[in-house]
Amino acid sequence: METRSVDGRRLTDQGRERKQQLLDHAADLFSRRGYADTRVVDICEAAGVAKGLFYWYFENKEALFAELVTSMRLRLRRAQSEAMDPNMDPLIRLRQGAEASLRFMAGHAPFFSLLEVENRDQTWTELLRAGTEVHAQDVAALIGEGIDLGLIREDDPTLLAYGVVGLVSTYSHFQRTGRLGATLDEIAEVVGRFVVRSLAADDEIARRAERIPSQIPAAGALG
Repeated sequence: METRSVDGRRLTDQGRERKQQLLDHAADLFSRRGYADTRVVDICEAAGVAKGLFYWYFENKEALFAELVTSMRLRLRRAQSEAMDPNMDPLIRLRQGAEASLRFMAGHAPFFSLLEVENRDQTWTELLRAGTEVHAQDVAALIGEGIDLGLIREDDPTLLAYGVVGLVSTYSHFQRTGRLGATLDEIAEVVGRFVVRSLAADDEIARRAERIPSQIPAAGALG
């Protein structure tokens, strides 16, 4: 099977695997050394490929970093979607998505720590902001649904969405830095309850949303 790369060149399954190896090794090096102190040759050596092959997949280190950020944001969005039960109402899905976001960020802590550092560099401001905007738009859409159904208090969905995104980001930062003295499960549950209680139209709706399981069981998990 073949697919096209961004610049139109075809990538085989092996080519996509090799490209992903470069991205994975780059993510590790960036996280440990920082973006500025990681060279293309370092990435190639870690991945065990020739330097020329790097430039087959990426125009330069900046292009690799941009693709790394974009791909990780897509993976985060996928994790959020997979955690949301489509049969549940928007408020419950918001809680499930927030908890899933925290868990995903904890599972990729070095990468998200790197983003916090690189966010201070104006070179990446637009790229990093784009991920936040997409997250906020997804959350705002669910909030709008919940308002229409009378489950979420009436307010500006976009402003409420930024509150949810900011909450997840803040707790994620505190979890990564070990400042909370609680387990990941405990923190995720607090975040989920916080989202529900801050958005729910009334206490009864909030209590009902809190009783629903946080995550959809993985395939085979019930066997």
